[in-house]
Amino acid sequence: MPAATPAPPPARRDTYTPESLLTVAVQVFNERGYDGTSMEHLSRAAGISKSSIYHHVRGKEELLRRAISRALDGLFAILDEPAAREGRAVDRLEHVARRTAEVLTAELPYVTLLLRVRGNTGTERWAMDRRREFDQQVAELLKEAAADGDLRGDVDARLATRLLFGMINSIVEWYRPGRGHVTGAEVADAVVTTAFAGLRTH
Repeated sequence: MPAATPAPPPARRDTYTPESLLTVAVQVFNERGYDGTSMEHLSRAAGISKSSIYHHVRGKEELLRRAISRALDGLFAILDEPAAREGRAVDRLEHVARRTAEVLTAELPYVTLLLRVRGNTGTERWAMDRRREFDQQVAELLKEAAADGDLRGDVDARLATRLLFGMINSIVEWYRPGRGHVTGAEVADAVVTTAFAGLRTH
C-alpha cells in the first residue's frame, strides 16, 4: 500500500510591514472611530499579536499620527506645486481646489480619518491645527483673487472658503473608488466647474 502523501505545511502569513499595518489600522479607525478602537481590535484585524504591533509602533496614537501625516503631507504638497505659486491668484486657487479633490480621492481612507478627528488627543489637536493652517492659506488665496477683481466681491472670503472645502470634503461620504463610472479626475473637474462658475467674475 503506497505511503500517504504528507500534507503540505500551512501557508505562512506574510510578515506585516509598517505600511501594511498602517493600512489595516486606518480601516479599523474609520470603521470603529479612533476612540472606539483598542489594540486588541487592531491585533484581530491584522491577524497578528499585539506584541507584533508594538514591534512596529509604540501604540495606536503613533499609527494615527502616521496616517494623518500622510493625508496632511499630500495636502500641503499642493501648495508648493508651481501652479499653486505662480500666476494669477484665481488660477492658483482653482489649481489648489482641483488638486485637493484629487488628493482626497487618491488617499481616501487617510483623508477620511483626518476629517473625522475630534481633538481628543494631542495628535488630533495637532491635526486640527494643521487643517486650519491649510484652510487659512487657501482663504488668503481667495482674498487675493477677489482683490484682483477675478472673484465676486459679494461673497465673504471666509464663507466662500468654507463652502468650497465643505463641498470637497463631502466627497469622503460618498466616493468609493472602483464603484460606478466616476473617476477621481472627473470628480475634481466637477468640483472646479461647479464652484468656480459661481465664484469667478469672468
